[in-house]
Amino acid sequence: MANILKRFKDIMSANINALLDKAEDPEKMIDQYIRDIESDLGKVKAETAAVMASETRAKRELDECLAEMEKMQNYAQKALLAGNEKDARAFLEKKVKLGEQQTILQKNYELAAANAEKMKNMHDKLVRDMQDLENRRAAVKSKIAVAKTQEKMNKLGSGISGAGEAMSAFDKMEEKANRMLDEAEALSQLNAPAEDPVEDLMEKYDEKESPQVEDELAALKEKLGL
Repeated sequence: MANILKRFKDIMSANINALLDKAEDPEKMIDQYIRDIESDLGKVKAETAAVMASETRAKRELDECLAEMEKMQNYAQKALLAGNEKDARAFLEKKVKLGEQQTILQKNYELAAANAEKMKNMHDKLVRDMQDLENRRAAVKSKIAVAKTQEKMNKLGSGISGAGEAMSAFDKMEEKANRMLDEAEALSQLNAPAEDPVEDLMEKYDEKESPQVEDELAALKEKLGL
């Protein structure tokens, strides 16, 4: 019994969060704690029931003794009324012996009642503590669920960050490709053959003359007498 109460006290006063931090699966660990405590609580209930039964038995023995003492008293009175003092004395002697027994039974009952009261109080406290643990289990599991969701979001965010880095690298590659293309075009222009100025001059005089311009030119010569 002492071991059960010590373990229950240790669990109730322990830093549950610190214990869970060391567990590979906190949910399974806290469920196991609850199962262990439920098992211990069952033993406490059985022990409490046994102590309460002892109280009931002690009370019954005390009541039976008191009832027997009262009976001897009544018989002693009847014997005296009947003029039979000897019988009355025998009944009273029996009552005295029962009185001695009653003193012992009274102490036994008071001790049993005190033990039963302590056990009932202890049992009731353990039940309340058990309910508190149940509530804490729900809270811890809720925190674990939130933590797992956050972990998934962090991994997803890490993946998105990686995609952004890939896009940045792609942009750099595209910029480099554009720069290479520009350099190639510039080099092509530098490698192109130089133009011949005589050919440009030939093209100047190879231009087709406009008939209208010729007519204007003939009229101007005639006017100037050329």
